[in-house]
Amino acid sequence: MNPVIDIVLEAGLRYTETIEPGVAGRPVRFCRLLADGETPVGELEVHSFRWRFGAVAVDAEGIGGVEVQPPFRRRGHMGRLLRQALAGMSQRVDVAVVSDGIRGVYEKFGFTTCVAEGFLEIRVRDVERAADAAADAAAAVADGAAGPGSARVRPGSADDLPAMVDLYNAAHARRPWTHERRADWNRLVPRTTWRPGSEIRVAEVAGEPVGYAILAGRSFGDGYFGLTVEEMAARDAEAARCLLADVARSAWELRVSDFRVREPSDGVVGRLARHLGCAYHQEFPSSGGMMAAILNRADLLAALEPELRRRDGGAATGAAMDDLVGGELIPDDRLLVRLLLGYSCATETTIAQRHRATCAAWFPGGATPELPMPYAHVLDRY
Repeated sequence: MNPVIDIVLEAGLRYTETIEPGVAGRPVRFCRLLADGETPVGELEVHSFRWRFGAVAVDAEGIGGVEVQPPFRRRGHMGRLLRQALAGMSQRVDVAVVSDGIRGVYEKFGFTTCVAEGFLEIRVRDVERAADAAADAAAAVADGAAGPGSARVRPGSADDLPAMVDLYNAAHARRPWTHERRADWNRLVPRTTWRPGSEIRVAEVAGEPVGYAILAGRSFGDGYFGLTVEEMAARDAEAARCLLADVARSAWELRVSDFRVREPSDGVVGRLARHLGCAYHQEFPSSGGMMAAILNRADLLAALEPELRRRDGGAATGAAMDDLVGGELIPDDRLLVRLLLGYSCATETTIAQRHRATCAAWFPGGATPELPMPYAHVLDRY
């Protein structure tokens, strides 16, 4: 395939970029270093998507699959490759991300960890008690018969994906770090010999999907022998309760006393789980993990100004925005991207007195009415 970029970096070393088909037919940009003609030195992938900073989504690109061939390691080639790739990305987008950064490496290129890893741990007995209470309430009203508006759970299939996309986007549309899912989204794990694949369960009322759960099949040799729900979206608490009860029954069949749900604690599912009684496990790594870097500060802030105005109710002055764009306010781009995404909040850093009220509104941190918790669902990670 003919490269769209072909640059001689030094004698015997070339940098190329080619655009090739990726997952589900979406193009992926492959950035490569080649020695002495076509000898592979290293390569990485660049993925394009829309990425949320709250109510506003921006074009972004993500780096993945970084690799240097063994004979060429420890000679600075990874740095050359990343710098060339980032220079090209900065011509197309204003922010770059890494979904699983190597500890102590990507900081050298302007990246910072800005999303925590978290999951709910729910006890089967707590879900059963809630289900029993709901059944008793229904019996008191209608002699135990399920009403016409009761949610029921059934096995799902790929045919349910468009409705699932709508439910997901409704649940997480303003959540920082999330991707906007298109109608043709399908990142389910396929079934293979050693991997059961994704299992879908759909809650519906009168034939209309009102929630879904995607369960992770266990691979041979998995260290965790329980039950994990990769994601669960619900229109309301009743749909979430119905799905949790169904998953709890599966956990009971596996003879496990609790199960994991990979959802943020401030969503519909998370709030219900907290009401039932659960643990929320969250890890804030000092380095690595899910990372981001601002490539073009002024352009990114211009795109995000409507989101900042939403957060502060339009009360901020133009001077504050000018100082933010110019770098007098929050000069460190690494801190700025953490603040914009809600990983950090303004009270955790030093702000000039005249801008403290504005920054408190702009950067409240996640899990607040103004800014939901930043979260990355595993099925959207490239």
